[in-house]
Amino acid sequence: MVIVSPDPDPEALPEPPGLRFLRLLVTVLTAVMIAGILGILGLIWVRYNNAQAPLPEVISLPGGTTATAYTQGADWYAVVTQGAGGETILIFDRATGRLRQTIGIAQP
Repeated sequence: MVIVSPDPDPEALPEPPGLRFLRLLVTVLTAVMIAGILGILGLIWVRYNNAQAPLPEVISLPGGTTATAYTQGADWYAVVTQGAGGETILIFDRATGRLRQTIGIAQP
């Protein structure tokens, strides 16, 4: 003789004790991941919005000089040049590319 029990109603089964906690953890993790992705996208957007004007493709230096160093600021860029007259710093305007200032470097 085989006794077959009817299929239990899934809604009548008791919920395991840790299942509610596990659901909460998954929900919190999902929210944190969405917030993280939105935060990263926001940072990328802000960085590209605050991007500076690009540098020119070609920087014209005085004849007989070669560039030895380069640096830049918010609205300028500078090139250190080496020539027959010694080292010179040339500061250019970032927007127009025009020479703003020339600074000679005295040799000791």
